[in-house]
Amino acid sequence: MTLSSFPLASVSLHSLTTVYPPYVLKQSEVMAKAAEVFGHRGELMQRMAKSYGNAGVRQRHSCVPLEWYASDHGWPERARLFEENALKLLTEAGASALREAGISGRDITATVTVSSTGIVTPCLDSLLQGPLGLSPTVQRLPVFGLGCAGGVLGLARAAAIARAMPGTWVLFLCTELCGLTFRAKDDSKANIIGTTIFGDGAAAAVLRADPEPGKGLVRIDAWGEHTWPDSRDIMGWSVEDDGLGVIFSRSIPDLVRNEVRGVTDAFLATLGLSQKDLAGLIAHPGGEKVLEALEECYELAPGSLVDSREVLAECGNMSAVTVLAVFRRALARGAKGRHLMTALGPGFSVGMCLMDLL
Repeated sequence: MTLSSFPLASVSLHSLTTVYPPYVLKQSEVMAKAAEVFGHRGELMQRMAKSYGNAGVRQRHSCVPLEWYASDHGWPERARLFEENALKLLTEAGASALREAGISGRDITATVTVSSTGIVTPCLDSLLQGPLGLSPTVQRLPVFGLGCAGGVLGLARAAAIARAMPGTWVLFLCTELCGLTFRAKDDSKANIIGTTIFGDGAAAAVLRADPEPGKGLVRIDAWGEHTWPDSRDIMGWSVEDDGLGVIFSRSIPDLVRNEVRGVTDAFLATLGLSQKDLAGLIAHPGGEKVLEALEECYELAPGSLVDSREVLAECGNMSAVTVLAVFRRALARGAKGRHLMTALGPGFSVGMCLMDLL
C-alpha cells in the first residue's frame, strides 16, 4: 500500500463538474440492438437476456448513435471518434469547472488528465490548452491504464501535485468513452456484458492547497491504493486487430466481498481511523453485483449506496468518470462529513481517497 498524508497545506476541491454526450440509450433499446447484432448466437443471447434487466442500468449516454454499434469499425475510425468526442466533452467539463471555481485557464499551474478508453498523441491535455485558455507553461500529467480506478487515483495525483505546490491551481480532467470499445464481431460473454453497463461521460475538478483551511467544497485529507499480486487477468483490455477487447472476470464480486474491506480498513488504520469514523462511502458501482458485494462487505443494508445506484441507473458504468459522478451527486444532495471514496480497476487494484465534505 502507498499512502500520502503529510502535515502540510490542506488540499481543497473548489469545483466538480460532469458532462455527457448527446445520445441517450435506453436499456430496452440496447438489448434489442444486441439481439440483432448477436442474432447468430440465439441461445447465448437468450441466456444473456436477463443480464440487461439485472444490470441496474435504465439508460446511459453515448457519443455515437445506437446504429453505430451494429457495424464493424477499425482502429483509425475509433481513434478519430475518441479524439473528437473526448476533446469536446473535456472542453465543456473543464470550462465549467473553471467557472465554478471562479478562475480562468491562465490561473492553472498543472493538469492531470485521465482516460483509458482511447489513445491520442499528442495527448489530450496538450490539445486542450487552446480551448481552455491554459498557459503554454502549464505542467501536464496524462494518465492512461487506471481504468475504473482512475477517478479516485487521478484525483489523488492532482491532490498530490497541489500539495507539492501550495497556493497554485490544479485542473483534474477525466473522460471515458467506453462505448467506442464495443466490437460487433466479438461475441464473447465479456463483450456482451459490456453492452449491459457501459456508458460515456467526462468530469473535471479544480483543486488547490489553500493557505487557509476550510476553503472550497471538500477537503482532501489522504489517499492510497492497493494492487493484488498476480491479478492482471481480472480486469483490463486486450489489444485486438479491430479495437480493445474487454476483460471481466466472474470473480470480481467475490474478490470485493472477501478482500476490499480489509484493505480499506488497513488504509484507515494508518490514519488512526476506522469505518465507524466515516459519515459515508463514495463508491464506484461497477455493476449491480459489485454494489451488492460492497454493501455486504461494509455491512450496509441492501440498497444503502443510493448515490452509486442512481448514477449506475442513469449513466451506466463510465469507467473512471463514474465515481466522480457519484461524488458530485453526494455533494448536490448536501452530504457532509468524512467520506471514503473508492474504486476498483485493472491491476487488480483499489484506489482510496479520504475526504471531508464541508
